[in-house]
Amino acid sequence: MASVDVRKVSILGKESIHCGFHLIPYIVQTVIDTLPSSTYVLVTDTNVGNLHLSAFQAEFDSLKTSTPARFLAYVVAPGETSKSREGKAEIEDFLLLNKCTRDTVILALGGGVIGDLVGFVAATFMRGVRFVQIPTTLLAMVDSSVGGKTAIDTPHGKNLIGAFWQPEYIFIDAAFLETLPAREFSNGMAEVIKTAAIWNETEFSALESRAAEIFAAIQTPSVNFAGRAEASRSPAQQLLLSVIAGSIGVKAHIVTIDERETGLRNLVNFGHTIGHAIEAILTPAMLHGECVSVGMILEAEVARQLGVLSQVAVGRLTRCLKAYNLPVSLSDPRIANLPAASSLSVTKLLDIMKIDKKNSGPQKKIVILSRIGATYEQKATVVSDNVIAKTLSEAAKVIPGIPSKSPIRMATPGSKSISNRALLLAALGAGTCRLKNLLHSDDTQVMMNALVELHGAKFDWEDGGETLVVSGGAGALAAPPDGKEIYLGNAGTAARFLTTVCTLVQTQSAGQRTVITGNARMKQRPIGPLVDALRANGSSIDYLEGHGCLPLSIAPAGLKGAHIRLAASVSSQYVSSILLCAPYAVKPVTLELTGGQVISQPYIDMTIAMMKAFGIDVVREKDAQNGKLLDVYRIPKGTYTNPADYNIESDASSATYPLAIAAITGTTCTITNIGSASLQGDARFAKEVLEPMGCKVVQTETETTVTGPPIGQLRALGLVDMEPMTDAFLTASVLAAVATQPPLEGRTLQAGSRPNTTRIIGIANQRVKECNRIKAMIDELAKFGVETSEHDDGLEVYGRPISELKQGVSVHCYDDHRVAMAFSVLGSVIKDTILDEKRCVEKTWPNWWDDLENKIGLEVEGVELPSLHDVASASRPTGTATQASVVLIGMRGSGKTFIGELAATTLGWQFVDADAAFEQKHQTGVREFVLKSGWPAFRTAEAELLQELLSQNGNGHVISLGGGIVETPAARDLLKEYTKKGPVVHIVREIDEVIGYLGEETARPAYGEPILDVFKRRAPWFAECCSYEFVNYTGVLTSTSELASDDSKAAPSLLSIRDEVLRFFNHITGQQPNLASNLKKGSRSYFVCLTYPDLTPALPHVQEITAGVDAIELRVDLLRSPQDFDKFGPYIPSVAYVTNQIAALRHKTTLPIIFTVRTVSQGGQFPDSAEKEAFELFLAAVRLGVEYIDVEISWSEKNIQDLISRKGYSQIIASWHDWSGNMHWGGMPIEAKYRLAREYGDIVKIVGKANGLEDNFALHQFVTRMQAVPDAKPIIAINMGIEGQMSRILNSTFSPVTHPLLPSKAAPGQLSFTQIQTALHLLGQLPAKRFFLFGTPIAHSMSPTLHNTAFEALGLPHRYELLETAAVAEEIKAAVTSPDFGGASVTIPFKRDIMPLLDALSPDAEAIGAVNTIIPRLKEDGSLLLYGDNTDWRGISHSIRKSLPQSILTPEAALVIGAGGTSRAAIYALWKLGVRTIYLFNRTRASAETLVAAFPEAKIKLVDDLGVWPDDGPAPTVIVSTVPASATSLDLYAEDALYLPKTLFTASAGGVVVDMAYKPAETPLLSLAANVGKNWRTVKGVEVLLEQGYHQFHLWTGRHCPKNIVAERVWKAYSA
Repeated sequence: MASVDVRKVSILGKESIHCGFHLIPYIVQTVIDTLPSSTYVLVTDTNVGNLHLSAFQAEFDSLKTSTPARFLAYVVAPGETSKSREGKAEIEDFLLLNKCTRDTVILALGGGVIGDLVGFVAATFMRGVRFVQIPTTLLAMVDSSVGGKTAIDTPHGKNLIGAFWQPEYIFIDAAFLETLPAREFSNGMAEVIKTAAIWNETEFSALESRAAEIFAAIQTPSVNFAGRAEASRSPAQQLLLSVIAGSIGVKAHIVTIDERETGLRNLVNFGHTIGHAIEAILTPAMLHGECVSVGMILEAEVARQLGVLSQVAVGRLTRCLKAYNLPVSLSDPRIANLPAASSLSVTKLLDIMKIDKKNSGPQKKIVILSRIGATYEQKATVVSDNVIAKTLSEAAKVIPGIPSKSPIRMATPGSKSISNRALLLAALGAGTCRLKNLLHSDDTQVMMNALVELHGAKFDWEDGGETLVVSGGAGALAAPPDGKEIYLGNAGTAARFLTTVCTLVQTQSAGQRTVITGNARMKQRPIGPLVDALRANGSSIDYLEGHGCLPLSIAPAGLKGAHIRLAASVSSQYVSSILLCAPYAVKPVTLELTGGQVISQPYIDMTIAMMKAFGIDVVREKDAQNGKLLDVYRIPKGTYTNPADYNIESDASSATYPLAIAAITGTTCTITNIGSASLQGDARFAKEVLEPMGCKVVQTETETTVTGPPIGQLRALGLVDMEPMTDAFLTASVLAAVATQPPLEGRTLQAGSRPNTTRIIGIANQRVKECNRIKAMIDELAKFGVETSEHDDGLEVYGRPISELKQGVSVHCYDDHRVAMAFSVLGSVIKDTILDEKRCVEKTWPNWWDDLENKIGLEVEGVELPSLHDVASASRPTGTATQASVVLIGMRGSGKTFIGELAATTLGWQFVDADAAFEQKHQTGVREFVLKSGWPAFRTAEAELLQELLSQNGNGHVISLGGGIVETPAARDLLKEYTKKGPVVHIVREIDEVIGYLGEETARPAYGEPILDVFKRRAPWFAECCSYEFVNYTGVLTSTSELASDDSKAAPSLLSIRDEVLRFFNHITGQQPNLASNLKKGSRSYFVCLTYPDLTPALPHVQEITAGVDAIELRVDLLRSPQDFDKFGPYIPSVAYVTNQIAALRHKTTLPIIFTVRTVSQGGQFPDSAEKEAFELFLAAVRLGVEYIDVEISWSEKNIQDLISRKGYSQIIASWHDWSGNMHWGGMPIEAKYRLAREYGDIVKIVGKANGLEDNFALHQFVTRMQAVPDAKPIIAINMGIEGQMSRILNSTFSPVTHPLLPSKAAPGQLSFTQIQTALHLLGQLPAKRFFLFGTPIAHSMSPTLHNTAFEALGLPHRYELLETAAVAEEIKAAVTSPDFGGASVTIPFKRDIMPLLDALSPDAEAIGAVNTIIPRLKEDGSLLLYGDNTDWRGISHSIRKSLPQSILTPEAALVIGAGGTSRAAIYALWKLGVRTIYLFNRTRASAETLVAAFPEAKIKLVDDLGVWPDDGPAPTVIVSTVPASATSLDLYAEDALYLPKTLFTASAGGVVVDMAYKPAETPLLSLAANVGKNWRTVKGVEVLLEQGYHQFHLWTGRHCPKNIVAERVWKAYSA
């Protein structure tokens, strides 16, 4: 064997940990020499086995001559899913099969999963055999392989079953890391950093400063086994091995002292208490080390909150973890974008933390750092839930009170402005500079990271992180590698400074450029003036997205120098950016500032003063005639010379907050390191703002002390120019909010102003900071009841007494540190003020909330906000129904009023027409207002009204807005903001119809331009502002504008419009999401796959095609516009075409739609490369209120997560299709796919291909296993192909079916619904049931024809029979208790007599007092429950809704003729329809009065003479007759018959008349209606029978009745 050098680490008294490079020969030789055995078994996974198994095999084979032992290998599937009971059993069975004995040595080759699993096998096989750990991942090397912990996972959690079992050896072969993915390496580095953080500051410092070198060590493959011998090791290899061995050494030392984890060993769990809780929710999407990384920061923040750890240490830990590409917060996009992230609530995390091995009973324990390299105790520390919750909470609340630390003496963090300038100056300078009091924050970290990526400087730490040592690069900069962007978050200073810095980058290769980018807000903040100036100077800078904002692409060697002109009226940072870089330009720079008054001059002066401290003198020119300073600066060429030390002032802007707390609470606060000699303009805040407000201020050169007046005695400021200290205006504003005393003399505003007025000017630049701060202050102060007004360069605040301000306000902080800290000042006197984004303070004062409590003495509580999924919005709805109002937008004439009134009626909400509200408010019509005041004035008034409507009618309303509401940015912003709370629905109608309508309409003013032009202008605005679209479909697709009389036609019917409004608005509001009811456990559900390229020809047949199924799958990838029918190959249908197809389908069925886009590789017709277009279609489906969206998990994670975040009440079917036939249902890969799909989807769908019958049984076992887990999601699991048809039969969730009328099957092996029912019956899964009709006389009933036809059409094996008896006696009792009883209809005279036999009644049956349907149900214990219902009223209700004229939304009055049992159902149906007045006529008044008493909630009026309505009430628009036809007559003089006068039908709007009599078909009442009733529609008794029968059928079988087939058969039998 070649020479091998290993570094040995001792554990538990043995040098059993051997570290080195390329150790495979050494491992095999050592094992054979020192662990003699008859059998060596190596267990690995397929990933590692492909890389290294052959090398181990070769080494063992080469030693066969020296040992007779066997060498066996067993390979498992990679991933956590192998670490299970089943995985363990498979290895044990392999060992037993190969007759392994107790002398067997097992080698675990792989990551933590393999080590844990194989170690547990070794611990239990033959009661314990020897084993060897050969970890191949960094995480396993430094963590799981060391210490003897072994375990497997269960559905209840990770590592819950296991044992301590020490390996004989742990071989650390660092060469394995050369094949490790970068993410896995970072995953392991989390544990390395953790170990250094708790034990060794020197090691930690090395990790901090040498991240690039350590990464390089694994990214440079060693050649010819370099590193095996120490002499051949490169410096990078030496460094890597040192890092690994050092980390292992610490853990080995701890394990040796505390093997069974009773105290000291707890320390290696730093970051794990919270990290494991996070991992339990996010696994497998986030890796163990990534979760522990976040856990470390959160646990460090707990230590900081307890006053044990400094912010410097937290900052160092954060930077170090970030340097290894590890997440450090739950807001990291890698975490926040995960679907499971919505479950990361404080409550849930604390609940998971209860189950932790470190805990003592209910007390939670966390490893508390005291500094880098040391812990507070030599064990985990008990920490209360309140402390943990405060750290985890995303919001904070300051408890009002007097600061207990007063008089306060404190320093604020280092100035952000000075810190960023000092970092850049020192990086560009020559030599070494020690920066002291540097701000440890997000902003400075961004600046440091960017300078490192530009190779501009080297950073090291001294004094425990208090001093940053910067080794400057003297201006030498290099672009990051191609494709690597510099991400700046929302750090505006860094973005402005680095834009110019990137022009200094030296050219390395042709075409190389530097890209800087940021978060969404940073991409809105302006940088145009700076870019314009640099471009004019010769720099090549491109905007990659929006003009005038990041991201930017910047060419190297671009700062030419000489004369540069810069517009400086927006931000002084543009000026400082050029000033700081100017010495490195090609030519000396003369910088001329243009554009009027320069903003924030003190910050420019600060930059010049600091440049001087680093050796560059900037000269500001003066006017030769009057000596006035000009806005022209001359900067010489040169290189900065770094001073040995540079002390950074405390942040003056931050100092305003503790000083303001003293002012508002009447206490005293002294801020050190800030005084009159400060470089910062905000240092003037105390003298120029607080002193005039009534505070006592003492300021020296280096200190500032403020004592506030008694609480409530602050003075208003009158006029104050805050241009020199713009960032401090937010602090001044919150003080002004409670400043009620008049201003000092000389500060009062002009005559007429209120004495409590503070007018702040000179702050226009604050509109383009982290947010529009002026608007933010106005909006948030308004929540407290504070009045303000906005001006071009500032705002006015009108103070109110503290006692009058509103309590319990939730302040939106706009991710702006200044907003959060300013309102925390107000929170110190206003009870229950919640700051909703507490972490935004990390930009400048990360420990602000801790310092508030620990240094100022105000208690702070954490507040858990409702999760994003609890916000009532289109994209993130609540899990339960929301009452947030629905807002309707769209072109005038699109049908907003009709749809809105219908929606309001459907939801039981109030309808608000904005036009009517406008007229009421302004006491004039819209048309008149426009004629008098013009369109601009109207638009302004309209936007103001919109704000009022949303504020005053925010819940339980449907608000219809004018068509032009989207014309103004202000109104569009209001609408877009409202989508976060409730639905904004765009009502869409064919533009030709809109034009036709507007040509006739006169109530509103004319546009003054072509309607089509208006439509084209507004269309993108409607799309921008809406969260949903409702297509007011009128049949344009079918070339007819007429409404159909019934749903069998292609055109939409009146009923279908009402049904679609009902479905759509109930669904999007969550009042009643239109989801399939049969998805519950124990039921079977199906969907039919529509495979038409154009649905139009199929529309008349939709009811027949969908008979029996629970949903319709629309194969969007198969849709093809008619003009493209002749095109072959992959195809992308347009969003508009798909929208029209869905709209047409919606008016034929209310069944849920499954929206599927299948690509070519997935067996469909959509191009594989068109992911962007696919997700545009998915989002369109969400907007249209589609119920289910089928999304392949092979799409990119980012797009899937984005869709999930926007899905509203739609559900995701996360699917995986494998067409290869190689997928094994018993394997671990498919389980991994299942887990991923379960993470993404509400329903899981996995489709394989059967090669034989046994594949179906394997599938069934897989489903059974997956469904055994608590809270398992529904799963669709099928095999394709003829061999897979059994899986389609046995699948219980959404089985895809076809139909003979479809042009083709959607997939091979697909069966029809009828075929599956027949097969289920033959397999014993669908036993035949008997159904009955109870009553007398019933010989001529149509019910057997109705139900038996339906059973036959759907392939159900049941039978419906007549059971005629004289009374409810033993025959009926025997029938309903028979095991094969499926249900029964009940008719006269048993509808009440049957009730004593029943166990429970529906609310409908109880209200009506009669039962016509019996449904047998199984209780949880398996016993039978007989349930009574009434479908008569549903038959009546549906018949009325189907025939009601379009103009009648809710009938005002209805008439019921008769007072028998059927009349009860009729009255109940009318009451449920919302009819305001129900007239009741019956010859025997006493019977009618009994009926009135039975329905006290309905407004029933008795009628004495038909055709004469009580109290001159409105004529009825609905008439229901429940008396026999023979008892009525049109002859006034007929005997023993009720005369039906023509005056029954006087309602001008028309109506609907229902005659419940079956015979004759044309009754006197229906005949009269047909002859004299204008716009009256008639409904025959048989039609009602059919409708109630359809409902009965559904109650019994859970299936939708095949209406067309049944109706045809019943009418034929009826007419015979």
